Amino acid sequence: MVREREYHGLPGIPILVTLLLVEAGLVWALVRAIQTENPVGISLVVLSLVVVSFLCFGLFMVQPNQGKVLQLFGQYHGTAKIQGLRWANPFLMKKAVSLRVRNFESSRLKVNDNEGNPIEIAAVVVWKVVETAEAVFEVDDYENYVHVQSEAALRNLATSYPYDAHDEHTISLRSHTAAVADHLKREIQDRLAKAGVEVIEARISHLAYAPEIAAAMLQRQQAGAIIAARQRIVEGAVGMVEMALSMLSQKSIVALDEERKAAMVSNLLVVLCGERGAQPIINTGTIYQ
Repeated sequence: MVREREYHGLPGIPILVTLLLVEAGLVWALVRAIQTENPVGISLVVLSLVVVSFLCFGLFMVQPNQGKVLQLFGQYHGTAKIQGLRWANPFLMKKAVSLRVRNFESSRLKVNDNEGNPIEIAAVVVWKVVETAEAVFEVDDYENYVHVQSEAALRNLATSYPYDAHDEHTISLRSHTAAVADHLKREIQDRLAKAGVEVIEARISHLAYAPEIAAAMLQRQQAGAIIAARQRIVEGAVGMVEMALSMLSQKSIVALDEERKAAMVSNLLVVLCGERGAQPIINTGTIYQ
């Protein structure tokens, strides 16, 4: 694996000024050689001008948050990251690699969730290059590699969780956004590590059932929500009935036999679990009438 190493070259402004002064001097010398009709001098001055002009090709610009990957005859030479005008061997090939933070939104993928339901899902990935040598030499096109591997990780994530779950201990795509985003970020980072890319953030930007089952799944979701709500109501009602019987017994308010207790439990459950408010009935006799 090719690892990044720094090679910043030389400061470019002093070398640029020096080359301009040398060229100016050579132009003056060429004029003098032409005036004196000195063919040897003319040849030497022209050759010197060619060499100085070729040295100017060693100048290159490094912008903020940018790296220039330098190659000498196909061999990695180093990466220049110091911003400004720099100079290096004119034979070096210089490839610019942006180190800025970038982001993209994946296309809407149609996949099956953990329960086999077809869903549509998309994600936003924020990333940047941190290892220029790996980004250039380990993969063919690191930008396309980031996009393809991010979508592959998103597909794998969608099959790992259900779309929705009423059990609060079960992680689902819709309800546990933070946990799902953290999982997605780790999975994308594992795939992009070899390309010298750091994933800063990854979050789901679109999540929905596929159109062909959206209506049916909405009914299923509503039914599941009703069942879950009823379960919570029943659990609370049983606790309230137990508390009421216990307090009546402890404070000796009324003594109930098993039959009356069963009737009271039935009435309380009807009142607590009913969808409508109970209509009170006042008993003016004894509890046994």
